[in-house]
Amino acid sequence: MTDAPPQRPRILIVDDDPSIVDLLETFLQNEYRVTVATHGEQAIELCRQQLPDLVLLDVMMPGPDGYEVCRRLKSDVATRDVPIIFVTARAETEEEIKGLEAGAVDFLSKPVHRAIVLARVKTHVMLRQQAMKLRDMAMTDILTGVANRRSIEERLDSEWRRCRRNKVPIAIVMIDIDHFKLYNDAYGHQAGDNCLQHVAAALKKVLRRPGDLLGRYGGEEFMCLLPETSLAAAVERADELGRAVKTLSIVHARAASERVVTISRGVSATVPTKETELTDLLEVADAMLYAAKDRGRNCTVASPLGPAADQDAPTRT
Repeated sequence: MTDAPPQRPRILIVDDDPSIVDLLETFLQNEYRVTVATHGEQAIELCRQQLPDLVLLDVMMPGPDGYEVCRRLKSDVATRDVPIIFVTARAETEEEIKGLEAGAVDFLSKPVHRAIVLARVKTHVMLRQQAMKLRDMAMTDILTGVANRRSIEERLDSEWRRCRRNKVPIAIVMIDIDHFKLYNDAYGHQAGDNCLQHVAAALKKVLRRPGDLLGRYGGEEFMCLLPETSLAAAVERADELGRAVKTLSIVHARAASERVVTISRGVSATVPTKETELTDLLEVADAMLYAAKDRGRNCTVASPLGPAADQDAPTRT
């Protein structure tokens, strides 16, 4: 079975002039996946939904103009790293300065020319891909291959604000490997590293939705971020995570009862509001993790942050 070929980079063209759109599409469609927006609000929504590799943005449009669209995309953590090239009939220095200050990386002058468009697009797509590779390296835990703490904290912040905006729940599962210090003492640190790698791989397999994220929070502690997930659903997922690790059957002779490696899970969920803070959700999930340890480990303990997270779902252990 051969690997699927990599997808072509996605370019978003934003222009209310059909002739310019048709021309740019003709230039780009053989090498890129092309999406079109005809006004600013549509462009912002498409960027959030599809996250293009590059935006070709007209300056003069009805509604929010190109400068405003650029500023709004750059102020959103989800879209701020997408490079934007302005396509404009204006060649004044003041206009270029205004565009660069708004966050653009380059300019294309109308009428557009095929060779120049392809060269500029190729350059900035390549720079973005290189930057993304470096970012992935900086945001990945070297030992386990899952997200590192910096990465998961950035996603927590953006998903919290998105769920608050959309009035949907967000859940967190805090995870700790039971008696991991005893495991290291008994089998050595190399075996401990191997254990962390196997546990991380088992946890990652459970998270099947694209929006879910597993990260190593520190030492033997992991966190699962579950956007648009109720407390009851998060508890079910936490129980599944526990079974996945136990099924590994990693021998742990010094464990209290199971004699294999297990995990404790603390869960919390809420529908974010202006009155709640992300730190409150983290504190509740962390408190539930300690409660799971107090109850004998290898279990799930959950509590909502406020009543809106899951009003009709009982807290499970």
